[in-house]
Amino acid sequence: MKDQKKAEEIASLRVQLLSPLLAEGLDSAKAQALKRQICEQHGLSERTLRRYLAKYREEGFGGLRPKGKGRKESDNIAPAVMEQAILLRREVPGRSVAQIIQILEWESRIQPGEIKRSTLQERLASRGYSTRHMRIYAESGVAARRFQQRHRNQLWHSDIKFGPYLPIGPGGSKKQVFLVVFIDDATRFVLHGEFYPVMDKTIIEDCYRKAIQKYGLPEAVYFDNGKQYRTKWMTRTCSKLGVRLLFAKPYSPEATGKVERFNRVVDAFLSEAALTKPQTLERLNELFHVWLSECYQNKPHSALENKRSPESVYRGDKKPLRFVDPEELANAFLHCETRKVDKSGCISFMDRKYEVGLKFIGCTVDVVYDPADTTELTIEYEGHAPWPVREMVIGERAGKRPSLPEHLGKAPADASRLLTAAEERNRERHERQAPAVSYRKVSQEESHV
Repeated sequence: MKDQKKAEEIASLRVQLLSPLLAEGLDSAKAQALKRQICEQHGLSERTLRRYLAKYREEGFGGLRPKGKGRKESDNIAPAVMEQAILLRREVPGRSVAQIIQILEWESRIQPGEIKRSTLQERLASRGYSTRHMRIYAESGVAARRFQQRHRNQLWHSDIKFGPYLPIGPGGSKKQVFLVVFIDDATRFVLHGEFYPVMDKTIIEDCYRKAIQKYGLPEAVYFDNGKQYRTKWMTRTCSKLGVRLLFAKPYSPEATGKVERFNRVVDAFLSEAALTKPQTLERLNELFHVWLSECYQNKPHSALENKRSPESVYRGDKKPLRFVDPEELANAFLHCETRKVDKSGCISFMDRKYEVGLKFIGCTVDVVYDPADTTELTIEYEGHAPWPVREMVIGERAGKRPSLPEHLGKAPADASRLLTAAEERNRERHERQAPAVSYRKVSQEESHV
């Protein structure tokens, strides 16, 4: 359902907004400074921020879903007012949305309470005048300071690297494969790496999930702005797991220098693999994992203290690993799409038919599924508890059509309510109309005169 999806999206954005305040070991002074910064950037009051934080700590992800208000407020903003709001933002890019609304009210351009803060904030963002947009263009210089986390699993990096061509296409034609890796910032340890036959968001999901299953949850992940990473799925998954989601600034490749440096090291493996000429993706990954263990994970690293190896530093870190329950992990990695139920009560999903039910014919339902296993789907529809469906098996005979529910049956009637009402309206109409003038009667009266 659209309302539920929107609520989840808003909750995900609120989790990421709160994520800087959820870091371990944050002192009160630093927390207060972060709160002020978040309020200025997003146009929030401290009271609202405290309410979000309390709800998240009390109820988790679900506590940040917006509650229905029972009525829909007007979200229209007059073009002239919108242009003035943009002008106010351009005059002082640091102005908050609340300040812009206050100025418009004081100038009598709008009535007090006429425009909601969230509405104006959304309109400014859609026009390219959000606080973040303005800050990108206001900042100058490209110098970046080196940074490194103190403990394992505080921050993970990831990237995609183009791999070799393998004869895995139709008819044995060669097709390029792609490497995805997740690297720990503090220890340079590769949590998981694998070559894949396609380059889309599914390979990021698979690699991310395997890294979590092996080494637990990170506090934060840091990606570039590739479309495979900037997805609603990634925002939802990180928010469900309580992981802070960070993205590098546009056009700043130096920000992801650690994983870029590892990619250059991988070039040495690709040169060796070209001599071995692996013929399958499985064989390429076997060679890569052997090389990764012997030529990287357990070799001295110049960026680590005493030039220790990434694996020894990672395993020697005393910071406990934070593993997640398998069911919770599976739920966080679920996807959701919409489908319309056809006249046979079924939906088509990934070239397969699933039977939803005849009473949902013509309805649009939500399909919640695990991309790693689509043998069973979960269907959600407003007013009904979610229910599982499996792929439809077509038998030799058609199933019996269910009987018509009683509440849908034809209701008995003694007369036509339409015609009865029409007669009444017709009678009332004639009573209201003045009698027509008789010209014959008028002419007779004139002749007597």
